[in-house]
Amino acid sequence: MKYVNLANLQTVLRPGIVAVGLLALAACERSVEVSREAPSDDATNHEVGAPPHWGYAGDGGPDNWGGLSEDYASCAIGIAQSPIDLTQPGLASDIALSVDYASGPLEIFNNGHTVQINFAPGSTMNNGEKDYALLQLHFHTPSEHTVDQVRFPLEAHFVHRADDGGLGVIGVLFEEGAHNDALNPVLATLPQDVSEPRKIAFNPSDLLPENLSVYRYSGSLTTPPCSEGVAWHVAANVQPVSRAQLSALRAVLGDNARPVQPLNHRALSAPN
Repeated sequence: MKYVNLANLQTVLRPGIVAVGLLALAACERSVEVSREAPSDDATNHEVGAPPHWGYAGDGGPDNWGGLSEDYASCAIGIAQSPIDLTQPGLASDIALSVDYASGPLEIFNNGHTVQINFAPGSTMNNGEKDYALLQLHFHTPSEHTVDQVRFPLEAHFVHRADDGGLGVIGVLFEEGAHNDALNPVLATLPQDVSEPRKIAFNPSDLLPENLSVYRYSGSLTTPPCSEGVAWHVAANVQPVSRAQLSALRAVLGDNARPVQPLNHRALSAPN
């Protein structure tokens, strides 16, 4: 199957193009917290006097995250936030990621912000600088990262943590096209509502493009607390997803994408 290379896409798409909604790390798990904990019930139950629960619209939407809690201050005042628009990179990089993901019985649940899959120890990623352990995978509709201001319908985030506590995320963009068999296990067990974890037989490697050339930059979590210092790697090759698969995911995720954040003179590297 032929995949679109984002580095080439930049030569034909221009900033004036209207973004088509998708792939948005939207409705991300509870602040993309990098734990394997079961979902909390704070999406539906609030203590008296507690700050509004964060979300993607209204008083708890992205524009107000920084004011909901002192812990979320970086969402408002951070200068290295994610997601960003992947355009006009100033650096070229030949580094391709190396991943070694294990398949097997995993856990999937709906935490009220996204559908998340938790991984047992044993799956790893190396970005040429350090090794990371894969913690969890979640989805955003539409995409959070854009390319020359063009948004995709779906984005998957593979969240990793290194021994020193640093976080590394692989973002994979999807465009509407052929049916993607790798999503079948996810859709077959897709939790419609906030739920306790259930078992899923799944190989995370199947969702990755064969060529893992990536855009690289230093950013943040895309949900509260918006912590910075996250090593981002967004795959340059877009994966397919069918209209029916997108509809099924959107029905559960809704619109859970944070708006694009300023680059603020950060270095952005792209594949040659």
